[in-house]
Amino acid sequence: MAGLNFLHTPGPTFLPEEILNAMNRQPLDFGDERIAELVAGIQPDLQTLFQTRADVFIYIANGHGGWEATLSNICDPGDTVVIPMTGFFSSRWVEVARALGLEIIEVRSTDGHDVDYAAVEKILSEDRSHKIKAVLGTQIDTGAGVAHDIKRFRGCLDAAAHPALLVADCIASLGAAEFRMDEWGVDVAITGSQKALMMPPGLALVAANDKAKAIAAANVRPKLYWDWQARNSEIIYHRFCGTLPIHLLFGLRAALDLILEEGLERRIQRHQRVASAVQAAVAEWVKGGDMEFFVPEENCRSVSVTAIRVVSDNASAETIRKLARHQFNVSIAGGLASLENQIIRIGHLGVVNTPMILGCLGGLEATFEHLGVRYRSGLSAAAKVLSTPL
Repeated sequence: MAGLNFLHTPGPTFLPEEILNAMNRQPLDFGDERIAELVAGIQPDLQTLFQTRADVFIYIANGHGGWEATLSNICDPGDTVVIPMTGFFSSRWVEVARALGLEIIEVRSTDGHDVDYAAVEKILSEDRSHKIKAVLGTQIDTGAGVAHDIKRFRGCLDAAAHPALLVADCIASLGAAEFRMDEWGVDVAITGSQKALMMPPGLALVAANDKAKAIAAANVRPKLYWDWQARNSEIIYHRFCGTLPIHLLFGLRAALDLILEEGLERRIQRHQRVASAVQAAVAEWVKGGDMEFFVPEENCRSVSVTAIRVVSDNASAETIRKLARHQFNVSIAGGLASLENQIIRIGHLGVVNTPMILGCLGGLEATFEHLGVRYRSGLSAAAKVLSTPL
């Protein structure tokens, strides 16, 4: 197909030219002083991104690796964790925890809705022996497009006077939604390179504070690659447990430069505005009768991805997604697991700006026209939201 493909999945996301160009070079040897300068410069900027003074560990991994790294450090086999079930990715987090021999208390909520925070608090209050080691909360679950309040998880722990660690999955939110690790009382935070950081998949970033690192140091689980103690070294080779992901670090440096140049607060505002534009368009689409918001409560819809349930007799969710990609150069995501062929998901993460999101929405409306999906055009509503510059 001619022209630009509009990539609007919630990861991987569109890569800016600055990041592609930064990686388009030969590697450096490990003895080159520029390697040490690169790694040393990345650490404080990652702390700014997480809004923390905690150490940030860089793994060659995806988000699942970030989960396993965290749980391998803070939990021994047989330990108990609480996992509020928010969608597909919290379910996957359960699988990782189970594979590591952990006991899991699941707190279930209805698909497309917020977490039952009262149930989380009740579980913590009733755990008088403090067997629960951690609460694992997801800020944004991209599988459902639902946003959750990490501060409320801290409130649950504080109300119960419980010493468990608060672990935040920020894989789909860091750099797009407000996140303040230290201020919100988060002990461990996890993100990945392929979403709001505008990078290729391949890096998991885990920030761990002193409380979490002290617990990790006392644990007996055997580990090496994930081990925070082993990675907390002045020797760069040890900090990465082997060969550095040098080209991904070149890209990460460029990504952090772009984020800091834009300004974190302004960047969060841009993500919120683009998300509002998409959701204003979808609010018009649903009036046609063939679609509905998967997340009914407006305040729970995420800034990262918008999920739409397709209820048309003329086209399934997968038919829409495939035609949009092959015919109209717009790539969006589909549903996962039980939501397969039920929903479409529009990602609006990273470098997405006004013409990109209007192009995505226009391509989808062309898809609806072609397939006979009933909708009311939302382009004007989206343009109105975007009409005032930041």
